Amino acid sequence: MTHVGYSRVSTTDQHPEAQADRLRAAGCEKIFTDKGVSGKLARRPQWDACLDYLRAGDVLVTVRLDRIGRSLSNLIDVMNGLGERGIDLKVLDQPVDTTTPAGRLIFAMLGAVAEFERDLIRERTMDGLATARARGRQGGRKVKLSPGQVAHARQLYDARQHTVQQIADLLGVDRRTIYRSLQRQQQSPDVGAARQAPAAVDRAGGMPARQPG
Repeated sequence: MTHVGYSRVSTTDQHPEAQADRLRAAGCEKIFTDKGVSGKLARRPQWDACLDYLRAGDVLVTVRLDRIGRSLSNLIDVMNGLGERGIDLKVLDQPVDTTTPAGRLIFAMLGAVAEFERDLIRERTMDGLATARARGRQGGRKVKLSPGQVAHARQLYDARQHTVQQIADLLGVDRRTIYRSLQRQQQSPDVGAARQAPAAVDRAGGMPARQPG
């Protein structure tokens, strides 16, 4: 059994070595660190390398869950993927340790919450689409989204349960407006300069291809 550590530090982190020191103290023989990465859509090359390095029987160790997950649903996908490969997860600051019965129970509870969140988003989206169709709303009528609509679009986009075209139909705009709004949001000072543009979406309006992590 090999303990493999993963840490992620942003450009504003004043103590970039703190996570690595704690991972070494927890017995990690190998540590992967992504530096200057904070956005939900930013690439994490060391995370990808960490996933490639892990083997069945290994234990992935991290300081907090937000170091490995971009959202709750993404976190559950990551944890399920590790479980399918026979890899355990241990989180130092939170009661998640899938090598123990209690830790596995916490993981199961997180999965139930994530499923509940997905169901709520799906139900709200379907209701919104039905209302839009009943009113005869077509994409492209609006040219600007309110901050609240942009936040809703971001939530739907990050959940990856609906196509960009469906999100655009719900908000009464075209797909290009969704792309521009999300890009402006992640480039604003409130979101952070480290974020990159939204991932490429297929020409048919589908969601971006899933990236590891």
